[in-house]
Amino acid sequence: MQAPISGLSGEGPYQPTWDSLLQYDVPEWYRDAKFGVWAHWSPQCVPEYGDWYARRMYTEGSHDYKFQMQKYGHPSKFGYKDLCAQWTLLNWEPEALIQRFKDAGARLFLALANHHDGFDTWNSKHQPWNAMNHGPHRDVVGEWAAAARRQGMRFGVTVHQARNWWWFQTAHDADKSGPYAGVSYDGRMTKAEGNGQWWDGLDPQMLYAAKHPKDALPDASYVKHFYDRTRDLIDQHDPDLLYFDNSLLPLGWGGMNIGSYFYNHNLKTRGKMEAILNGKQVPDKLAKALVADYERGLTSGIMPYAWQSETCIGDWHYQRRLFDEPGEFGGYLPPRDVIHWLVDTVSKNGTFILNLPGMPDGTIDSKEIAVLDQIEAWLKINGEAIYETRPWTVYGEGPNNIDSGSFKGTSIKALGSKDFRFTRNKANTVIYAICLGWPYGDVQIASLGLSSKTNPGKVQNVTVLGSEAQIKWSQGADVLHVEIPRQTRGVNDYGAAIRIALS
Repeated sequence: MQAPISGLSGEGPYQPTWDSLLQYDVPEWYRDAKFGVWAHWSPQCVPEYGDWYARRMYTEGSHDYKFQMQKYGHPSKFGYKDLCAQWTLLNWEPEALIQRFKDAGARLFLALANHHDGFDTWNSKHQPWNAMNHGPHRDVVGEWAAAARRQGMRFGVTVHQARNWWWFQTAHDADKSGPYAGVSYDGRMTKAEGNGQWWDGLDPQMLYAAKHPKDALPDASYVKHFYDRTRDLIDQHDPDLLYFDNSLLPLGWGGMNIGSYFYNHNLKTRGKMEAILNGKQVPDKLAKALVADYERGLTSGIMPYAWQSETCIGDWHYQRRLFDEPGEFGGYLPPRDVIHWLVDTVSKNGTFILNLPGMPDGTIDSKEIAVLDQIEAWLKINGEAIYETRPWTVYGEGPNNIDSGSFKGTSIKALGSKDFRFTRNKANTVIYAICLGWPYGDVQIASLGLSSKTNPGKVQNVTVLGSEAQIKWSQGADVLHVEIPRQTRGVNDYGAAIRIALS
């Protein structure tokens, strides 16, 4: 990459160095929020064929390519740029959706600002391929932000654009066999070829990125364009959270300057630090500088600094096949697993984000709603054990283990009613032992025995959230015994939160 351009960090104490960013401390609002909902909505929703469609539709022989040929035609004639015009959001009601997410227990909402496809979902000053100019002809990010703020939710944006440099090179290829052998896809098209077309005046190279050698690094103009677009996003919408789908901060000096600019801008507009900056694969020595994000993953223990786990109910962009699968929740992540993922994350000092992909008309389907309804019902009973809590001395106990790291979150399925996760209130006067199921009869919690290495102190009273029964309990040297009452089947089968008041 080229040398950085100076003066891009804005006014404030933060400079584009890790030593400077390590001054940062995570704001309390984020540590209290615990649960957020994320909406991947972009033109890639149009085919209803899942994530990365924009790249794979240009991969000869792939399922996406075959689907493209069948539904839209050869990508030399109908390419991704043409899908952008078909992303209509005709039935999109952001206010109603934000209300649904809030009712489900989310205290933070994240909107996709752009994906690897190069299309900006706000009224972008630096990318004419945007949602205000094409498709819905609406400032999608702006409307999400306004709806979230009207309903008292924190608002974040996610930026995936940095990968566009290599990700969309498939659009510059051509078939190697068959009737279209040697015919270039539409990624080769120039601005001049748009004369008289619906995209007249637009340069496809700004969507697909210019063709370049496989191992070429992004040049200075590409990095500056990334910086300008992301700074415009911050300036227009002042998000509480800025997420990068990259290791640490993307594109060298571009990402470092954006990170420091975001912190400085937040201080200037809020008067105190309220910003959350997300990056992936953050080494321990930099974990204080930003909030580490684990895609579809979990950790093995309590992390010293706040972190974030995020996963998707299905595929990142809408995939019709998952809805069509049989059952109440189709092929989506069932609410039991969502709740266990949330509980495990919170017990280890994390915040959990769940992505709900939307259909091209701007709605979510009935099975996604069914999952949300179950999460809502569980959190209405047990939210006290989640929100505004902090990790206890140990995160949990039980016979089953999960795998640590990104893309290993489905190991959460192994957890059951003999596994516990602990949280505590901020005053450290109440411990919550959340059983990942509904046990019946004598439950023994070793970490809360009087002589346990965790040194829990003397228990004063025990109740079970959502139960009116008088709970029988006794605290011995080795274990805390709790008699869990029988209950009719319901959402609390996903987890029983035992409230343990200390004397």
